[in-house]
Amino acid sequence: MNSILIIDDEKEICESIKIILDYEGYNVNYSTSASTGIAKLSEQQYSCLLLDIQMPEMNGFEVLNKVKENNRDISVIIISAHGSVENAIKATRLGAFDFIEKPIDRDKLLISIRNGVEQTNLLLENKEIKKSISDTGEILGQSKPIKNILELIEKVAPTETRVLVTGENGTGKELVAKAIHRQSARKDKPFIEVNCAAIPNELIESELFGHEKGSFTGAIQQRIGKFELANKGTIFLDEIGDMSLQAQAKVLRAIEDSKIERVGGTRKIEVDVRIVAATNKNLKEEIEKGNFREDLFHRLNVIPINIPPLRERTDDIPLLVKNFADDISNKHKKPPVKFDDDAIKYLQSLPWSGNVRELKNAVERIIILIDGKIISKKDIEFLFSPSKSSIDNIIDASNSFQEFKEKAEKAFIIRQLNSNDWNISKTAEVLEIQRSHLYNKMKKYGIEKEE
Repeated sequence: MNSILIIDDEKEICESIKIILDYEGYNVNYSTSASTGIAKLSEQQYSCLLLDIQMPEMNGFEVLNKVKENNRDISVIIISAHGSVENAIKATRLGAFDFIEKPIDRDKLLISIRNGVEQTNLLLENKEIKKSISDTGEILGQSKPIKNILELIEKVAPTETRVLVTGENGTGKELVAKAIHRQSARKDKPFIEVNCAAIPNELIESELFGHEKGSFTGAIQQRIGKFELANKGTIFLDEIGDMSLQAQAKVLRAIEDSKIERVGGTRKIEVDVRIVAATNKNLKEEIEKGNFREDLFHRLNVIPINIPPLRERTDDIPLLVKNFADDISNKHKKPPVKFDDDAIKYLQSLPWSGNVRELKNAVERIIILIDGKIISKKDIEFLFSPSKSSIDNIIDASNSFQEFKEKAEKAFIIRQLNSNDWNISKTAEVLEIQRSHLYNKMKKYGIEKEE
């Protein structure tokens, strides 16, 4: 971005500077009126402002004050025939980037403009970096459950104890894990994430512990596992309820010994990692089914943190919506929007099966599709009407392709059972599967006829 604005009441000076800067490839606008120039600043982002001091409507110091009051990220260069030391000092104190005397020296002007543009671009880049950092770790909410979680994180984070975070998909389990790491003594060391549900069972051990060259077909070189990469830091085992029993045994051994062994290796490697695990499953039920090791559960569940679903903490929705709306508007370079009270109440009345993730997706959809600075209930109702395909809701509520397939299959089976008055034999015939297979599916998904 190399746009320059000149505010000077002498048109000849504006045009002469414009000719110089146009030749150097800058995009230049000018105004001989201070108020018109300030209006131009509101309409467009400029890299640099060239500003005269002595103007009839408003002097340059007044304009500079207004610019800085609005926190505009722009380098202001004062140009003046009254090049006194006092003026230069005053301009600097008010936030001017540079001060150039008239008549303007071309070389000095170009150097000052170049430096001013670089300064502005650095400020904007720095803001974006800070924003991206805060977006990845901020836990938003003002409800009592969220305040309790934040207090618990503050107590637990400085310790070395293991934490098990539970909650439905989309509630923010990863944010809790990152907050624990960020507030711990390990904050300057690695934070390594592993999505156990996204890795095939035959590869999970290699992913966690690494492998030696030639240890299995396709192992053409040595691989360092996530536990080694997380040494001295934190490893976040997300969806640990989906981990195979064989991998669970190795994780348990790594916790007990503080050592791991690569697949195909014989050497024990010492690792110092803090484990934060998360799951959307009820691990006690998984233990009863034989799908999860009880000894590993007790090792991981030293400090349990349960995140309630969004439908149980609707007080957080106004703050979440405002934050998402600001971020998404900025991301898509759209004007800021505000949701009115009725729109917020309507959003609070919805079930949000996909929790905070689904709410964020919905806000993004609203901002992209709805024009206007104020969003009303009437504007958004059609987006959540029953006529809208339920497939969108399933997508929003799914964290992986496997989960999406399971949710879609469950919804399809329920629809067929309803269509056939819950006649199992007839439904199995329509689905072209055996009755026993249908019963197994119903048991798997907890499908029962409502009385």
